[in-house]
Amino acid sequence: MSDTGGAAGPVRRICLVGASGLVGQAVLAEAVGREDVRIIAVARSEVSLPEGARMDVLTGPLESWPDLIAAARADVLVCALGTTIARAGSQDAFRAVDRDLVVDCAEAARSAGIDHMIVVSSVGAERGSRNFYLSVKGEMEEALGKLGFRRLDILRPGLLRGHRREQRRLEGLGQVLAPLADGLVLHGRWRRFRSVRARDLAQVIVSVAKEKAQGRFVAEHDNFRRVLQKIPA
Repeated sequence: MSDTGGAAGPVRRICLVGASGLVGQAVLAEAVGREDVRIIAVARSEVSLPEGARMDVLTGPLESWPDLIAAARADVLVCALGTTIARAGSQDAFRAVDRDLVVDCAEAARSAGIDHMIVVSSVGAERGSRNFYLSVKGEMEEALGKLGFRRLDILRPGLLRGHRREQRRLEGLGQVLAPLADGLVLHGRWRRFRSVRARDLAQVIVSVAKEKAQGRFVAEHDNFRRVLQKIPA
């Protein structure tokens, strides 16, 4: 990932999937009032838009998403899709969202001529991990790397902090304890596991969407901080 904040330039059209989640909502909020990006969300149902938002939402069942992604005529696909095993109901159902649906959207984007993708993964993602969640994230990353994007940005945040509509008990406790752990425990090689605010990650996403360099870029906590430091207040 480039450590620049992204120079001003033509308007970047961002197709956003996962707009109803914590990160997706933060990306929508970040785009309000900006003239350098335009968001087109693709979702199964209507998405709650922040006050002052001027953006499009294309809705339809999952089987229609390839057509909707094409209709967005976007420059960049931003994927903030994600669930939990508890919410999905089984490991297979979790994999169907966090790997299969993400890859399906990416393939649709490539077919539509979109050559830049930004995906929210997880710190510690690795195909061979003994942790099921992290192994699925690793499988997803590996699959995306084979699709031929001109630029692929894989963002690996630690615990995401922010208000969720859905209640995740353990994650809620983690959000309370995370700032303390970040400062007292997570140092050195553990820094990459530090938490990140959803609104900060959204700023990173919008900034990276304007980058021009080609390649596969994996970003974690310190990369996020460097990008944020380059963004004008």
